[in-house]
This record gives sequence, structure tokens and C-alpha cells, in this order.
Amino acid sequence: MIDKELEKYYESMYTLFRNEGWKSLLADLQANSVHINSVEQTTDENNLHFRKGQLSIIGSLLTLEQQIRTAEEQAQEEPDDEEEQEAS
Repeated sequence: MIDKELEKYYESMYTLFRNEGWKSLLADLQANSVHINSVEQTTDENNLHFRKGQLSIIGSLLTLEQQIRTAEEQAQEEPDDEEEQEAS
């Protein structure tokens, strides 16, 4: 069961995902990740770790929509407090 505040959050996220700006951002991030993931352009160990962090953030953004959908599904499957008390 999802409360109203969480429901509003999910709806605002879905609105974001339908936005053309969001789609453009994801396309840019996908294109940039190819260059960031280049070992040939890595200059030293610090740069390698920096690139690894960049790729981690890009990966999180590229999968954010699925993460939100999964979280909403899990929240909907959870019984609310009243249902838990009735089951006891």
C-alpha cells in the first residue's frame, strides 16, 4: 500500500521520465559513457578511479526509471498497517 506522498513522488518521477529533456540527457550520458569507459584515455590511477565514479553515476541515471518502477511495485505489494494488524 502506498501513501499519498509516495504516490505523488512516483507520479512526478514518471512525468520526468516522459519529458524530452530527460530522454536527451539519457542519450547524451549513454554517448559520453563510451568515451569515459576508454582505458586508452586514462592517464593514471586517480583518473581511472574518477572515471569509475563517473560510470557509476551514469549507470544509476540510466537505470533510474527501472529502479523507480521496481520500488513502486514493491511498495504496492507491502501490506499497510491495518492489514498487518488484522492478520495478527
